[in-house]
Amino acid sequence: MRSLGTSDGGEHHDTASYATYAQRTGLDTNSTTYVGTHYEYQVASTLRRLGFDLKRVGGRGDFGIDLIGTWLVPSSPRPLRVIMQCKAAATKTIIGPRLIRELEGAFVGAPPGWRGGGVIGLLVAQKPATKGVRDSLGRSRWPMGFISCLPDGKVQQMLWNRQAEDEGLAGVGVGIRFSEGDHNAQELVLTLQGKPSTP
Repeated sequence: MRSLGTSDGGEHHDTASYATYAQRTGLDTNSTTYVGTHYEYQVASTLRRLGFDLKRVGGRGDFGIDLIGTWLVPSSPRPLRVIMQCKAAATKTIIGPRLIRELEGAFVGAPPGWRGGGVIGLLVAQKPATKGVRDSLGRSRWPMGFISCLPDGKVQQMLWNRQAEDEGLAGVGVGIRFSEGDHNAQELVLTLQGKPSTP
């Protein structure tokens, strides 16, 4: 059986260690490799506060899976298993329905333990979901969702389809919480039956 593992030989595991690795090896910080990998680590770190425990994977034969792990949601007694594709979009990149089709393909290539029930696929991008993405999510037979996460780590959008609700997200919603002392600073939070909830 094929298993996914990091493609870097364990030389980095978060944004800080990746920056050190890039400096040591002379990796161009403007390259698509650096930008994409840095974004994947940023997403993994950012989503931790929403109950995600993610590990970066990748390499040849990964079926487009960038992050894999679990998501502890307030509606489920057990963490849900998640596979993620991250798109560190340049300004010209279109976040469209074809990316939802790519994510559907990732279910087929998911490693053992991340197949079958209780698995949700998530597409993460820097831009909000287009109408085409939302429509494609709604039509898909796979349990999937979309997260918009800015390069600075701010999560500005989360949505998912009915199949994802059936896998453990029933009753879970998304709300906004304002920071104390700064009414302009806000963060996205999960809700359960309309009430704020922490994982």
